Parts: sequence; C-alpha cells; structure tokens
Amino acid sequence: GITKVKVTVTGGGAGGGSGRPNWNSGGGGGAGATSIEIIDVSSVSSVSVTIGGGGNGGSVGSNGSAGGTSSFGSYCSSAGGSGGLVAWNTSGGTGGVGGASTGGDINMKGGDGGAEGGGGIHDETPSGGDGGTSFWGGGGQCGAPGQSSNATTMAGKVGKAYGSGGGGGDDNNGTSYVGGNGKDGICLVEEYK
Repeated sequence: GITKVKVTVTGGGAGGGSGRPNWNSGGGGGAGATSIEIIDVSSVSSVSVTIGGGGNGGSVGSNGSAGGTSSFGSYCSSAGGSGGLVAWNTSGGTGGVGGASTGGDINMKGGDGGAEGGGGIHDETPSGGDGGTSFWGGGGQCGAPGQSSNATTMAGKVGKAYGSGGGGGDDNNGTSYVGGNGKDGICLVEEYK
C-alpha cells in the first residue's frame, strides 16, 4: 500500500486592480505561495484538503481581491496573494504581495504583482502591471492599448498558471477597465509505496 505522499500545495492568485483616469493603470495581483512536503501516511486514513480560489479582479475604481489559502490537513498551508491596487489620479497602482507558506519541507513565497505606470500620457509599459508568477508559471498580462482600445485589450487578463495573479486594468483617456481575476490554487498529491 501507499506509505508516503509528496504534496505540493499552492494558494490562490489575487486579482489585479482596475485602471483610473487618466491613463493610470492598476497593479497586478500577487501570486499564491507554494509548500512542498513529503509525509509518512502509513498510519493515516484520510486528510482534509482545501483549495484556495483565485481572487476577483477589481471592478472599475476598486482593488483586486486576495486569493484564498490552500492546505493539506494540518501538515502544510499556503496563503493566497494580496490584491493589486487600483490606480490613483497621478500614479499607477501598486502590485499585490505574494502569499507565504508554512509547514512544508520547502516553503516558497508567491511572486509579487507588478506596479503600473501613471500620468497624463500613454506612459504605461505593457509588462508593468502583470500578475505575480507562482511556482507553476506566469500571471495574467496587464491591460494595454492595442490596435483598438476596448475591454479586450485594456482590461487586465486572467492569471495563466495555478495560483498566479491577474493583471491590472488600464485607462484610456477617462474610460477605466477592470483588473483580471487570479487563478485558483492547487494541491498535487503524489503517492509512493
């Protein structure tokens, strides 16, 4: 039978903040932390597992929401990232901080979300307010002008990898767009005899 398991537990990614007039972009959401632990389960019959959800991107004028905490029983726990901040009148939003983990043999913090630009002109960089990177990969891109300025290009994008943060939303001459949602966390359990 199974005697040991290796668990990899990642918290939920946070949502990105929204843009705000004029031309100010929201910060990216922080990524969830990751904990890795090898556990002797030879005398364990069951363990409760919690998966932290991704935080919502900020609605217009709002910060992104934090990601939820993931855990494998009382063995290890990984907090979600904190939400990216909405932009202010003369500056971009600050990125959310990555979560922290406890209890594992290896405990890794999630990546911070990127801070974004602000001001009276198109001075935002396309990569500034991206969502934080998790153990599993990168976050969502920030909103940025493309060939046309609409919700598809200007809103923050959803986190890509498990536990990654959502991108910050942009603003186009007074029309602000929402931040992207963070990605749900995960608990991967590998069994060994």
